[in-house]
Amino acid sequence: MGSPTVIGTTGPLEEVDVRVAGPAALTAPALAHLRALGARAAEAPDGPTGPARFAAAGPGPGGITAHTAWADVLPDADASDEATVQAATGMMHVHGRRDAAPRGLAVDYAATCAAVLTVQGLLAGLLGRARGGGGPGEVATGADRAALLTLSQYIAAANAPEAEAVPTAPGGPPFTASCGTRFELEALDPGPWARFWRELDAPEDAIRTGWPAFQFRYATACAPLPEALHRAAGAVSWARVRHAAAASGAEVCALHALAGRVTEAAAAPWTLTPYAGAGVPPAAASLPAGALPLRGLTVLEAGRRIQAPLAAHLLGLLGADVVRIEPPGGDPLRGMPPCASGVSARWLALNRGKRSVQIDIKSPAGQGELRELAAGADVFLHNWAPGKAEQFGLGADALGPVNPRLVYAYTSGWAGRLPDAPMGTDFMVQARTGVGEAARPADEPPAPSLMTLIDVLGGLVGAEAVLAGLLLRERTGRGVQVESSLLGAAETLTAPALRRAAAGRDPRRRAGFRRPLRTADGWLAPADGSADAARALAARLCDLTSDRAVAALRARGLAATVVSTDLRALPADPRLAGALTHDAHASLVVPSPWRFA
Repeated sequence: MGSPTVIGTTGPLEEVDVRVAGPAALTAPALAHLRALGARAAEAPDGPTGPARFAAAGPGPGGITAHTAWADVLPDADASDEATVQAATGMMHVHGRRDAAPRGLAVDYAATCAAVLTVQGLLAGLLGRARGGGGPGEVATGADRAALLTLSQYIAAANAPEAEAVPTAPGGPPFTASCGTRFELEALDPGPWARFWRELDAPEDAIRTGWPAFQFRYATACAPLPEALHRAAGAVSWARVRHAAAASGAEVCALHALAGRVTEAAAAPWTLTPYAGAGVPPAAASLPAGALPLRGLTVLEAGRRIQAPLAAHLLGLLGADVVRIEPPGGDPLRGMPPCASGVSARWLALNRGKRSVQIDIKSPAGQGELRELAAGADVFLHNWAPGKAEQFGLGADALGPVNPRLVYAYTSGWAGRLPDAPMGTDFMVQARTGVGEAARPADEPPAPSLMTLIDVLGGLVGAEAVLAGLLLRERTGRGVQVESSLLGAAETLTAPALRRAAAGRDPRRRAGFRRPLRTADGWLAPADGSADAARALAARLCDLTSDRAVAALRARGLAATVVSTDLRALPADPRLAGALTHDAHASLVVPSPWRFA
């Protein structure tokens, strides 16, 4: 196959016309991605709160229509916009864990995820038709379905029969140096963690007791760290913090402002590079009518943590046979508490339904075994550290000759775009790209969310890129090298804030934005358009139960819903009406993000 070179058709949606109508929050991210994939997209906004509609037609057989609503599982009254979706699904609760109270994300996270899922649905439907099986004519999703998907690990863990390995209590990074610089710290092992804090003269007991909470913050969305660690950071300069990181093997990143990101060149959230050479004809179409679009395709996934496993999970939900490559002895995260029937509930949320093969990729024999599997696969997907695939002889140039129709997908941290980038993990990417500023309104200090916003959105963008690569393969007959990144996910999420900054406006949402209101027994969240009027009634609402307070607001023509503050109560929440089910391990399962027809 040789080295990749761009050929004539590099956009899988070239010559595809897409007509779009609906609220900008649901349509704008999808429009940007569709256009980056080569589609000719015409926009006709259709009101601020209604559903979105995407009608795609191209040179292939037939077209496909996608419908994206705020509410597809929840009642319309409880999911009328971003704020109410975040409230009803438990997103405000998870994001607010570090602050001991529910907080709304100031970015349109549910809508952005729904938009990416919409593009996935369109690509999958067009791919199904291109494969000769007719394919679906319609796909539907909702911001509520997207929100439940992003929360699936937290929901599964909360409803497992076992308890968390560490307490879920308020607290967490970022840290603040004596000069006021707020920064994120990353250490993947206890050695660098301990050495970093010893360089700052932190007490040994605080170093020891702080590590478990810090290590599990990816899972729990909070990190109740000893106050002595914050004091140690606050007693030294930023220069000393950086010196401690360099001496210890840990990494630090100052929280960057959105205004500074405006001058950094943005790019599409993925690259799709077909390989040179003659196209290879596809096998005879064998997709039965009514089958899921990826049925009959095989995905090899060698992923860790969230990004690549979630991308492969989505491909599996679309019908692919996913084969997970695990190290000898199996993925250690299978046993991460809390467990259901002996298997980690969080692990199941990302990996249920996959087949697994144990391979030692560090050995020549294991590398040969993976090459043999790649010879019969359609996709190879991984998120290894930069250069690791090439080190083991498993890069695109090595696997390409084995299978000239392979879609080789790398879900990376930075895509090599930022030369000064720190370690490519969720919270470091949030810090470096200004997500920590965008996610909080103007009266809250910038702080990356401890909910894994970018790992999850990065997984969605990764699946989108693979689907685009598969569709491009159908059009060219050639294998495609695909790379997506956490950086691309962060830029997708912060695009509206960056546009405000570029126009000279404040990129952050106003003070108090999406802040829930207290009631006698909990919290309620007004819709964004009803927030000012609801806040004026806050003194009266605090004496009412949440249900009565919401009813009182609705009687005045205002939109609001009760904030879900206990993920264990979601299965019985009448708003979800049985949408949450259980798998064979009795672990909770969120609904599929799509409905096909």
